[in-house]
Amino acid sequence: MDEVALDEQARLSALLEDSAEDLYEHAPCGYISTLLDGRIVRINTTLLDWLGYKREDLVGRRHFSDLLTVGGRLYHETHFAPLLRMRGEAKGIALDLKAADGSRLPVMVTSIVKSGDDGQPLLIRTTVFDARDRRAYETELLRARKEADLERDRLKNLNATLQMTLLPPALVNVPGLEVSSHYHVASSDEVGGDFYDLFPLAAGTWGLFLGDVCGKGAAAAAVTSLARYTLRAAAVYDSTPASVLANLNTVLTHEYNGTDPRFCTVVFGLLTPDEDRGGFRITLASGGHPPAMLMRSDGTTDFLHTPGGQLIGVLSDIHIATTSVYLAPGDTLLLHTDGLTEAHTTATGGQRYGDDALLGFGRGLAPTTASVVVDAIRDLLDTFGTGVDDDTAVLAIHVPRSPSEKQDEQ
Repeated sequence: MDEVALDEQARLSALLEDSAEDLYEHAPCGYISTLLDGRIVRINTTLLDWLGYKREDLVGRRHFSDLLTVGGRLYHETHFAPLLRMRGEAKGIALDLKAADGSRLPVMVTSIVKSGDDGQPLLIRTTVFDARDRRAYETELLRARKEADLERDRLKNLNATLQMTLLPPALVNVPGLEVSSHYHVASSDEVGGDFYDLFPLAAGTWGLFLGDVCGKGAAAAAVTSLARYTLRAAAVYDSTPASVLANLNTVLTHEYNGTDPRFCTVVFGLLTPDEDRGGFRITLASGGHPPAMLMRSDGTTDFLHTPGGQLIGVLSDIHIATTSVYLAPGDTLLLHTDGLTEAHTTATGGQRYGDDALLGFGRGLAPTTASVVVDAIRDLLDTFGTGVDDDTAVLAIHVPRSPSEKQDEQ
């Protein structure tokens, strides 16, 4: 072995030859021994330096509880000391010690009861670890969590406010119609992309629409806002339902193309009173949207299918499906977004609710009114709980019977 290696070994041996007394006095943690009544009988230099006391100030003169804050002393008397007596040890207890200058030293304390050969307890040995860094970390963590909670609350309020701006403040009153709507928010953390509206047009007609933008958040909200105002503006220019959706498709494909396409499903309807028979005639145009459900006054219920309608905003040249139907007095038409039918239910073992279940639900209600069916769907969505993972919008219109028709039916 060369001289360099021998010197290294000699220096290492010298470092390892610390006496047990030195290891105790200058350990990287505090040591304190007390009698069973808490009187201090021994304390190492490390802890004395932390607290700023002289050995003669504490040994034989003070109790361990004298080093504790008021709150720490109360905890010691009610929890720490009883735990020691019952189990003979107490591990990882967070306390604050009072230093000689009045400052506080956050520590983690572990104590064990030392017994004699006869099994009788003699004294308590306590190890004290400096927890200032840990306490600072925990304090910072709590501060960061509070800030995160406040930011989350601000975001929820912002999302709720933004969501309200994307929906009509109130649906217009259409003479001869009862109208009801509901918007179910799946999560307050993100703005959804569902939207609907009912508004007057020229010559005694009314337009209505209901749609669902792909995605969530600010990007979806921007498309939702654009879609709502485009539909209303397009309907004033040309109220033919297929033309309205074609105009919306042109706007979306122009504004959102390339690497960031944005699309939606929409159904647009044109309502016209039927002066001869009473009731209304409605023409519906669908761009890839779930079919509306018609609940007749005689109790029959079925979907108004518009097969072949393509998503709005994907292709520049699309096919838009159209259907027309007469709404007689007592009939109710329901429009909905797919958050309803795609919700998971416990009744089906977590499977999707589905179109068949919704159709059965409608048949169980018919004949019905707009407010009754919307209230029933609101209650249905509540039973799904967290199974509703997408926002849901519903819009229902009902042609009330005249008082004479109600009397004749009775």
